[in-house]
Amino acid sequence: MKIAVLISGGVDSAVVVHKLKELGEDIHLFYIRIGMDNDEGDCAAEEDIEMCNLIAHKYGLPLDVVSLHEEYWDNVMEYALRTVRAGLTPNPDMMCNRMIKFGFFEQRWGREFDMTATGHYATTDVVDGVKYLATAVDPVKDQTDFLAQITGEQLQHLMFPIGNLPKEEVRRIAAEVRMPNAYRKDSQGICFLGQINYNDFLRRHLGEKKGAIIEIETGKKLGEHKGFWFHTIGQRKGLGLSGGPWYVVKKNVDDNIIYVSGGYGTSRQYGREMKLAEMHFISGNPWHDSDGPFEITFKNRHTPVFMKARLSRVGDEWLLESYQDVQGIAPGQYAVIYDENSHLCYGSAVISR
Repeated sequence: MKIAVLISGGVDSAVVVHKLKELGEDIHLFYIRIGMDNDEGDCAAEEDIEMCNLIAHKYGLPLDVVSLHEEYWDNVMEYALRTVRAGLTPNPDMMCNRMIKFGFFEQRWGREFDMTATGHYATTDVVDGVKYLATAVDPVKDQTDFLAQITGEQLQHLMFPIGNLPKEEVRRIAAEVRMPNAYRKDSQGICFLGQINYNDFLRRHLGEKKGAIIEIETGKKLGEHKGFWFHTIGQRKGLGLSGGPWYVVKKNVDDNIIYVSGGYGTSRQYGREMKLAEMHFISGNPWHDSDGPFEITFKNRHTPVFMKARLSRVGDEWLLESYQDVQGIAPGQYAVIYDENSHLCYGSAVISR
């Protein structure tokens, strides 16, 4: 089988290469390059590419460095900036996977191959003849929430060779076969932005504008911020306020005001209901035309914890009712929908309010 492997320079995709090579597959490595949005160069990418070349040489494999610079900035980052400017919370990683890795890459290079493999921590499962995205063995590393906007057509062409391994086993394999990046730290940045500071990125594009930080219960001004776009609902750190903890619970975009509430137990940082718009099912609506309610589990942020809820269709929207309090529900976030057993990832929807 001819397989395109998206390789990043990290240990996860390197072990994917090793596993597929062990199986005797015909593989071709690809590194997707995205230039930075300034004139500082892209040192992190150069280091990644050097590592990719070492891995390609180790296994005697071809490596192509392909550019999707314009597509990334015109789509993923434009979406992120537009969403932040509106006072909402974006998820660039989800858009990056759908539009760049499994969108433009697949259209231009991936179609020449039988499958595309990545180092994502995810699996797939077939139920009643339908291929579903499914969760990884390692709940802490599971990345299905970042994949929950891909399409069923994209999923048909994807494989995740390390999704059935815990992270510690991936590291062990890398060390055992003397992979050059066996002990390299995992990337923590936004998709392709790498080590670029997210606030610096926002500052370059949206600037700064001072505004008030107000305690929502009393209306008292507690301090100032440099722009509502630097803050998100549920945020605790980075507010510069004493006597905390303080949580961002509301934003006034028109007047550039951040509202906070104090104390670990403040009820204002929690909620149980989410109205969802733009529902996206990866492999089709598992409930067909029924309006529910359906028993599900969900996430509204990247976490190993799945929460139980009831999901119903109400007109053009969906209503998610959690059985427990949810911290920091932020409009613009994606709610990722799973089956009752937290195994199949059905898809995702935008939290509208």
